[in-house]
Amino acid sequence: MNKIYSEPKPIVVDLFSGAGGFSLAAVQAGCSIAIAIENDPYAVKTYKANLLQYDAAKNATVLDESILDYIPEDVRSKYLGDVECDLLLGGPPCQGFSTHRILDAGVNDPRNQLVLAYFRFVKAFRPRVFLMENVPGILWDRHKDYLEKFYKEGVKAGYIVFKPVVLDARDFGVPQRRKRVFILGIRDSVDAEDFKWPPTPTHAAPGKDVGDQKVWLGCKDVFRPALKTDENDIHMNHGPDLLETFRKTPLNGGSRRDSGRILPCHEKHNGHQDVYGRINPADPAPTMTTACINPSKGRFVHPTKHHGITLREAARIQTFPDSFTFAGGITAASRQIGNAVPVELGKYLIQYLKNNLMDNDVGPEQLYDHPRFQKEEVEIL
Repeated sequence: MNKIYSEPKPIVVDLFSGAGGFSLAAVQAGCSIAIAIENDPYAVKTYKANLLQYDAAKNATVLDESILDYIPEDVRSKYLGDVECDLLLGGPPCQGFSTHRILDAGVNDPRNQLVLAYFRFVKAFRPRVFLMENVPGILWDRHKDYLEKFYKEGVKAGYIVFKPVVLDARDFGVPQRRKRVFILGIRDSVDAEDFKWPPTPTHAAPGKDVGDQKVWLGCKDVFRPALKTDENDIHMNHGPDLLETFRKTPLNGGSRRDSGRILPCHEKHNGHQDVYGRINPADPAPTMTTACINPSKGRFVHPTKHHGITLREAARIQTFPDSFTFAGGITAASRQIGNAVPVELGKYLIQYLKNNLMDNDVGPEQLYDHPRFQKEEVEIL
């Protein structure tokens, strides 16, 4: 007689989970979320309201204090027990490494200690794979001491730690220019044999695509109407002067210079070319920052309407589904959106790791009693 078992999914722990972009990517890639840690109260509210609705995350434990307040070994013992962690994710807060910090600002920033806290969890949980995400500024020479220590700890713990790679989200089907650093570690050397990292991009610039690659995606679809009931279909309220500036700004990519709005600070810092500019829907959108709904902070004006983009439009650029709602109001929500890993990018990377490093190796006779028992049914003959 045939027996019906459920196929176990890779177990994921998400540190600095924010609103849950990386966790949602893991769920969509076929993983199960065991633990998430995040101390922003609005992000925690968002995470619980959205991620816990998925079968693969409904039993996740969400810890809402600073990661520095937890003893990693205790967290593992209490919430994971003997279950193996397959993938540990996380993007430590990046303000200390931001490109907006000048001279030696950010050196020895206390927030940078969170990068090392991340690795204390790596050592405690011993995941088969860990993947850390951060801004390119982490690679600057002024921060080399942190990265060197990170790598030394990785080697001491027996991990093969790949060199940092800078990936652009637009190269993986996200309608956004967004460069981020990813650091990958693999526990077992046999898994790393012949493993290629990073994966080959799926998209490329027009005229440069090769093989099966597609052309970068424009963001036109992002600006389709939202549901009337969408609580995140809101934008900033602008004063009369700004509204007039937006009216003078050419549609679909016009800049502040086209509108004639040149402030003293713009002349002093000529690099601020994009502020008050309109998004060009034919191209990938600019990087969604924590102030992505504020036109004074970047090219965040709607392509054709006379206001900044909405939270929903920003979330779409980050490839969140429209069913995903963000708590806390416009400022808190924009911070959550800007801090998130684009869902489609995360999904592609995790699926790649899953297919190459975490394929189920549990024998059929072990499936029934396996602690990662899930609802995906497979028939064992």
